[in-house]
Amino acid sequence: MTLIQVDDLKKTFFLGVFRKRVDAVKGVSFAVQSNEIFGFLGPNGSGKTTTIKMLMGLISPTSGQATLFGHPIPSVEAMKKIGFLPESPYIFPYLTPREYIEMCGRLSGLKGSALRDRTTQVMKRTGIEYAGERPVRRLSKGMGQRTALAAALVADPELLVLDEPMSGLDPIGRKEVRDIILGERREGRTVFFSTHILADAESLCDRVTILREGRAVVSGALRDLVRGDVIHTDVTLAGASEALEGQLREGGHEAQRRAGLLVLAVQGQERVNEVLLAAIQGGARVVEVTPRRETLEDLFVRRAIDA
Repeated sequence: MTLIQVDDLKKTFFLGVFRKRVDAVKGVSFAVQSNEIFGFLGPNGSGKTTTIKMLMGLISPTSGQATLFGHPIPSVEAMKKIGFLPESPYIFPYLTPREYIEMCGRLSGLKGSALRDRTTQVMKRTGIEYAGERPVRRLSKGMGQRTALAAALVADPELLVLDEPMSGLDPIGRKEVRDIILGERREGRTVFFSTHILADAESLCDRVTILREGRAVVSGALRDLVRGDVIHTDVTLAGASEALEGQLREGGHEAQRRAGLLVLAVQGQERVNEVLLAAIQGGARVVEVTPRRETLEDLFVRRAIDA
C-alpha cells in the first residue's frame, strides 16, 4: 500500500520588498510504501523541510500533486493517522514533558487512563520519564527533542513523519532514536524521516530519495543504489620510513599520515599484495587491511557531480 505519493511537487517563494523569486522545491516525485523506513535526504537548504511542510498542510504547493493515505493534501482525515515531529518543535516552556505529551494525546482523541498509560509508555520509550515532571524550559535541547518525539508517538500513528529527528542529540541519544525507529517498523508502522546525515539513513532505510537544490538526484531501494563492490582498500602501516613512503607514492598509491601511522588507499585488489610485500621488505608492520565499499555519501557525491 502506498501511504505517501508525491508527483512533481514544486514550491516557489517570493521574498522581500522586491519579491525575489526563490524556487525551494523544483519538481520532486517519490512514493512511500507501507511498513518501510524511507529516508528523505540531502544537505541543509535542499528542500526537505519545505516538502514536508507541504505534505503536512502547513504551506500550499505552487504546483504538483501529493496524497497521504490516498487523500489529496492537505487532508485532515490523513493527519489522524500521522505522528509528526517538525524540524524545530516548539514546546510550551512552562509545561512539563508529561503535560505536553498528554495535551497532544488529548488533541488526538485520547483521554482518561488510556491517555495516562500511553503517555507513560512513550516517555519510557524515548528516555524522558526521569525528567517528566520538570518544566521544559529547564531541559536540554536533546531532552526537548525527545519530548517532541514522544508527542509524535503518543497517538499510536500508522505513519511517522520525522523531520531531522536526531537533531541536538548526543551519540547515545542518536542510537536510541535509531532503535526507536527500527522498533516502530517492527511493530508495523511506516517511518518517513529526513536527515542531512547520510550515515544515519544508511543504517536504517529501506529506500531513499536524495534532494539537491530542490531536485531529487537519487531515488530507489538502498540495496540497489549502493554498490557492494570494493572501491579501494586501506592499508595501514606502522614504522614506515620516509623512503618506503616515497617508494609507495611513486607506485601510484595515495598516502597520508594519521597519528604516526601511514595509511595507503590502494586501488585494485590485485595491488594489495604488492603493497604488503613492499611494506614487509621495507621494515614496516601491517596494522590493518580494510576494504572500502561505496557508501550512501559516496553515491550522493557521485550523483551530485553527474547532475
